[in-house]
Amino acid sequence: MYHSHFRGTHYEIGFRWGSLLLRHKNIILNHIPFQITQERIDFALSCIPIYKKYFPEILDEIQGIADGQACSVQMLQAVLFSMYAMPPSCNCSCFAVINDNHTILGRNSDFLTDLEKLNLNVIYKFTADAYSFTGNTTAFVEMEDGVNEHGLAVGLTSVYPYGRAAGFNAGLLLRYFLERCRNIQDVIACLKYLPISSAQTFTLADMTGNIAVIECNTERTEIISSLNQKIGFVCASNRFHHPAMQICNNEKIDDWFAERRYQTMLSALSSQAAVKDAEFSKKLLSGCYGFLCQYDRAAGKDTVWSVVYDLQQGAIYRSEGNPRRVKYREDKRFQYKTHPSAS
Repeated sequence: MYHSHFRGTHYEIGFRWGSLLLRHKNIILNHIPFQITQERIDFALSCIPIYKKYFPEILDEIQGIADGQACSVQMLQAVLFSMYAMPPSCNCSCFAVINDNHTILGRNSDFLTDLEKLNLNVIYKFTADAYSFTGNTTAFVEMEDGVNEHGLAVGLTSVYPYGRAAGFNAGLLLRYFLERCRNIQDVIACLKYLPISSAQTFTLADMTGNIAVIECNTERTEIISSLNQKIGFVCASNRFHHPAMQICNNEKIDDWFAERRYQTMLSALSSQAAVKDAEFSKKLLSGCYGFLCQYDRAAGKDTVWSVVYDLQQGAIYRSEGNPRRVKYREDKRFQYKTHPSAS
């Protein structure tokens, strides 16, 4: 996993990073795991007015990368805006748990082993009006999990798309939440006006001790949340579980054992025997309570990183590989606001 620390405006960040990669002869467009078709280009063009209206800074960052790489911005947009909206690899597991002493978000990122050396951990600190954050990604500009300076932690899981429309995809929605939202209520408010292009879940935890899973696609959004009722945990894999969303599941695809992973989390989190702290979370993500990361690497798929955000303690623990083989290490580089009851 690469580590990058970005400072400046969105354009400056993009240009410096693109230029740095070019100096090291790393050409982004040479590492795209799918063909950049005319369909993807046309879809990206349909999304640009939406990003221009709601998130123009991300267009600036992509333009900066293109300028730094001396490549076509249209090709980068086609790659980034079509991700998740066009059939993805359906993978990743996520949960949030809350008790008297801990508010935790945990996530495994499951992806193709051929690309695992390109995974990126980032810290963004902006000079413009955006919240600082740290996150992890397989797709540079987009984020797959992260926590911002206000202690809002978010993780996504992709769901096979039921339909497609111009709008924000999963990775750019999550990026938007980290830059613009202080808490889960802010995220819910954003989803009332942001057009969505893909199908996904977002698992969230914030510094006030709230947790939620949001299941959403181009047509509807459903929320399972501790905002209105006292619930101790939520979890998500690559299927919808809210009754109103289940019609959108695709039963014919390889979803990397999504339901089995979901049931593993559900069973472990429902248990009254274990203290739901960071060590429990690491064990759960490491497959100690059932199948979650025990992939056959020979098939080209694996858990490529795992992360635990312990919001009360202001701590981040990350395994930069499959957590059954690679130990978690605490990352102390990014400081964020902790739960009010933290010592």
